[in-house]
Amino acid sequence: MDFTQTLQISQMIVNELSGSAFVHKMQGLLFKSQGFEKLGQKYLGHYTEEMEWVEKYASRMLDLGCVPQVKLNQECKLIEDPVEYIKADLKLQREGVETLYKIMPTLACDPTTYDITKAYLADEEEDLYWDEEQLDMIEKIGVQNWLVKQL
Repeated sequence: MDFTQTLQISQMIVNELSGSAFVHKMQGLLFKSQGFEKLGQKYLGHYTEEMEWVEKYASRMLDLGCVPQVKLNQECKLIEDPVEYIKADLKLQREGVETLYKIMPTLACDPTTYDITKAYLADEEEDLYWDEEQLDMIEKIGVQNWLVKQL
């Protein structure tokens, strides 16, 4: 069986997700330093969760006889305003979920990677819904009230 496409997709996910996870960790530290303890913890936890997905994809690549490549990402500027960060994160979440939906048919010939990606997609959808809920809450209760809830 040819796993070329599976390996390419897995490598792309490992590269993109590891960079995204690190940004979430740094954003979490930034938010905690601003006094937004709950929001900071949310993104620090997000880092841990995303790195677990990186490990699953890297392990799958190793199972298939391919050594994952480490690709260092470009510079990324942290966003100090929590609301602006959630807006930016929502945009990235939407793009990521859309990409995952598009690659699912390609992975159908590899049930193991398909199942990993299906579970990962469900997790990413939850993150997307969380961002949407936060922005909806901000609209309903106001930025200041929402920020107080993040302390």
